[in-house]
Formats: sequence, structure tokens, C-alpha cells
Amino acid sequence: MSYLVLARKWRPKKFTELVGQEHVVKALTNALDTGRVHHAFLFTGTRGVGKTTIARIFAKSLNCEKGESSDPCGVCNACLDIDAGRFVDLLEIDAASNTGVDDVRDLIDNAQYMPARGRTKVYLIDEVHMLSKSAFNALLKTLEEPPGHVKFLLATTDPQKLPVTVLSRCLQFNLRRLEESQIGGQISKILAAENIEVEAAAVKLLARSADGSLRDGLSLLDQAIAYTGGKLTADSVNAMLGTVDTAQVGGLLDALSLGDAAALMAKVEEMSVYSPDFAHVLDDFAIALHQLQCTQLVPGFETESSSVDFATLASRLSAEQVQLWYQMATNGRRDLAYAPSPRAGFEMTLLRMLAFRPMTEGETVSTPAAAKPVAKPVPAATQTAPVIAAPKPVMAPVEMQVAHAPIAHTPAVPTLPVAIPQHTKRELKDHEQWLDVIEAAELKGPARELAAHSIFVAFENGILKLALPDGFLHLRSDAVVAGLAQKLSPALGEVAKIIFEKADMQSETLHDRTARFRNEKQTDAQSAFMADPVVSQLIQQGAQIVPDSIRPLD
Repeated sequence: MSYLVLARKWRPKKFTELVGQEHVVKALTNALDTGRVHHAFLFTGTRGVGKTTIARIFAKSLNCEKGESSDPCGVCNACLDIDAGRFVDLLEIDAASNTGVDDVRDLIDNAQYMPARGRTKVYLIDEVHMLSKSAFNALLKTLEEPPGHVKFLLATTDPQKLPVTVLSRCLQFNLRRLEESQIGGQISKILAAENIEVEAAAVKLLARSADGSLRDGLSLLDQAIAYTGGKLTADSVNAMLGTVDTAQVGGLLDALSLGDAAALMAKVEEMSVYSPDFAHVLDDFAIALHQLQCTQLVPGFETESSSVDFATLASRLSAEQVQLWYQMATNGRRDLAYAPSPRAGFEMTLLRMLAFRPMTEGETVSTPAAAKPVAKPVPAATQTAPVIAAPKPVMAPVEMQVAHAPIAHTPAVPTLPVAIPQHTKRELKDHEQWLDVIEAAELKGPARELAAHSIFVAFENGILKLALPDGFLHLRSDAVVAGLAQKLSPALGEVAKIIFEKADMQSETLHDRTARFRNEKQTDAQSAFMADPVVSQLIQQGAQIVPDSIRPLD
């Protein structure tokens, strides 16, 4: 006998069995009980939250042999056939694989015929956003004025891709992501019914990893049952998911709070034996920091984990320190894909936490170069950590020497604003050098737009003369000009005064050069593509190139 996966075996068959989505269930049951059933419904939401399940229950409610009701009997032939997926008047269409206008025309042609068995012919179109534009156009008229015996149930994970003409013809219901407690409760219920032993911590791990999708949670449960052989423990589920026990996260926090780099690296080495997913570990780390902050700031807050000594950590660390570490953990999680290896990125995130702490009241920051180390003592728990300030980011990299260790601050690290160090003044004699200066300044926003359309005229005695085409004079506001002068100061060695005057506009602006490079790349890409022998052969066989579909790889 074939095994039926838990997601199918435990799929709800009535509205009362649904987990969550009460707002949708209430609206649909009221419509069914009052007989005011719209002809087209759109169910939106992420994967595995019940879109097609609700649509099938709705189809049973419309076609139950005991009468139209929000509580179908579940035992009549119509209900059983719908549950089994063989009801002839419930037509399920996967728009991802039936995207063309011909598929939709077949649907429209069949819609005019009366139901073969039930009272209502129901069209369930899954992932409806995948239909082509021509298919949507063919569907619109029937969707607006369908025969009385036809109902449309549309489901999609991406409603933004639907034409507004379709959205306006449907009642739209957005299905929410499920809470961890809802997913965990359903997993516990299923395990009890299946007579499978489980630890409560293992259920929490599975519910959190489901990420709001009950179907994903049940798929992970199937995987965990196969992995463990029948008894689900927190250790076995951690091993399967690539996560770590919360006690190990607590060990990392303990080492960090003491400023003990050796212990911190030893904990990482100990953890690495289990080949964890370091992205998941950073997620767990951020969750622990959230609970730690709540312990500090929310009276009476009870933490979920008993394996981390939040009370001791809360007494060692300031609230500002926890906030800084949380930001570093989430940023490190985001940047993990760019690290040389996941472990290296994880270790650098922890070392960043070790290296920095918020400035306390009375501490000062010394500025560049000749500044000597500050003799102010640092508490023992943080003697390995240089001092930084938290309020605002410094936009230019600055070499600073604080406490007793030199550190390089980058824009990603919050610190106290400092004066921009003096740079050697440079000569700027021609337009090509001007373009190089713009590129080196890494300008953004309005300042870059102004510079990119400007022509260099002259630069002497701290005055930068530029020319601007008439069509871009609107860019020359006082605020943008002042901002551009500040952004150019590191490259020019001084904050220049920028003035605009009439001049020959024959030189190529940065905007023009960028457009030229883009066009050259596009031309090269099209030439290379059309010269490919496989493409030539396909064209000879009747294939056609979609206009504007060829793009350079970079």
C-alpha cells in the first residue's frame, strides 16, 4: 500500500477543520448560508496556507447532495469525489502549465454547458498569475458575466501580476501566514493521532522552520519522522534542519558578554562539528537577542528558552549593546551569501560584535592620525573591545584610534560623526579628469544626476565651474549643489564652490558615456547571439526572436 504524505492525509475537509484564516472562513460561510455567493473569488497568499484547500471545501459546499451549505456532509458521493479529486464538475487548472489562450478558450467553451452531476460547475485556476496576457483577455468576458451555474475560484501567490481588470471582477481574500503556535498545535495534534513520540522543543523547531506555511511544516514533519525513525527529539530535528541547540547559542552569548575571544572561537569550533546551517544559527542568535532585550525592557516577560541564562546576560550587557548586536546579527545574516564561506561570514559577524560596543556617557572619540590612545579605563568585561559611538553613520571611511586599539570604520558601522580629514588638493584640468572624479566619488541620487549631466569648464582657486544643458537646469537646486560639493571634497581635497556658466556642450557627459557603453554592450550581445550556430539553425527552422529580449550578461 502506498504511503500518503501527511499534508494530503490531514488536509482539512470542512471549514471547521481549517487552521487559521478565520476572516476568510467567516466571509465564505456567511455567503453560503445566506445564498449571496459571488461568481468569482480570488484567494491570495504565500504557499501552503490553504488557498486550494479552501477552494475545494467551497466547491463541496456548493455541490453537496444534501444541499448548498457552509457545512457539507462529507459522506455523499459528490463530497467524496471532490475529496478524491475525481468530481467531473470541479475543473482544476494549473495555470503554470496551461498558460496559453487556447487553454482558456477550451475552458470558456465548456463553461456554457450545464453541470454533469452537481448543481454548480466550479473552475479552480491555481497560480492564475501565470496566464499570458492574451489568455487573460480571453477570460475577462466570461469572468465578468459567467452563466449562473458557473463559479470561478482563482488562487495565486503573486496577485501583483494580475491585471486590474481581473482583480476588479473578483472578491479578493488574502490568506495570512500562519503563526508558529498554530502550526505547532496542528503538528502536535497529528503526532498524537499517529502515535509518534515527540519532544515539545522539536515541535517548536519544526513550526519555526515552516516559516508560516502549514504544508511546509507537515513536509518537514514527514522528513523528521523518516530521519529519526519514529521518535522526534530536539537534537535529531536540529541535526536534520542544520540548526543548533539553544544552549549553544547561549554559550556564544556568554563568551561575547565576557569579551572572551578564545572561548568564542572554541564555541564556534565545537558547533561546526555538526555542520550547521550558519544562516539558521544567526536566525537563532537574533531570536535569543530579542528575548534578551525583552527581558531587560519588558516587566514580567517570560522567555521561551530555559537553556540560556537571560537574567545573567541582562545584568552584564546594556540595552544599547543588545540592540547593536541584534543589528549586526541580522545584517550578517543578509550578507552571509557574499562571504568567502558561510563559517567565515558567521565568525566575522561574531568578531564584529566582540570588537564594537556603544559609547558610554563621558567617553570621547579621538580623531585621526596623530591622536594618542585615550587613557580612560575600560570595564574588565569589555577590555578587548574598542569603543565606538552609536548615533549616526559616518559616510566616508575614517581611520580612528580609540581606547587602545586602532580600527577602520566603514559606513555599515554606526559611530559618532567626525570631521573629514584633510586631503591633498588635486589638479583638475580637463573633462576626462572630471569624469574620473565623479566615478571616484561614488555619488548617488540627485547629486549624481547633476554631476552626470554636467560638463567640466574649469577648476582653480577652490572654484569648480561647470556647464549644464538647458534640459537639466531643474537639477541645479541650492541643496543639491551644496550636497555635490560635499561629496566631491574627498576626491578634490577641498570643499569647492560650484558655479554654473554657459559653455561649449560638445563634450561627452558621464550620462552620455554610460548610455554609449550600454548601447555598445547591447550591440555586442545581439551580434554574438545572432552569430551563435544553434540560434542560426533555430531561425532557419522557423523560430523567431522576441524583440528586445536579448540582454548583455553584465
